[in-house]
Amino acid sequence: MADLNGDWLGTYWQEGTPTRFEATFVQNGNSLSGSILDDNYLGEAEVNGQVIGRSINFTKCYLITSPDPVRYIGTISENEDYMQGQWSISPRCFGLWEARRSGENLMVDLQTRLQQQLEALGSALTV
Repeated sequence: MADLNGDWLGTYWQEGTPTRFEATFVQNGNSLSGSILDDNYLGEAEVNGQVIGRSINFTKCYLITSPDPVRYIGTISENEDYMQGQWSISPRCFGLWEARRSGENLMVDLQTRLQQQLEALGSALTV
């Protein structure tokens, strides 16, 4: 069984628009709890779910902004530092999500991507 205890940084996509989030998971056996803070108006949510082998499923319930629970399902990588899957509120409201363990590697990856985007923009402007 995977160990998801700790801090995670992730993104979910709704209608093609990405939203970043920070998650803190506490795992006790197969049970998973914790909190998620979305980087938008929805804010903080509580999380409750399960980890079974390399599979994760949990429900995210916002504390103030939205009464609709969001169900997440996904798969955890072999080295337990990445997970991805699908979220859904209803059959017509769903999308993809991913998360990585929080740490310096994630910040380095983000800085590398931003630098590449800046270089590409600079090249496009000089043409």
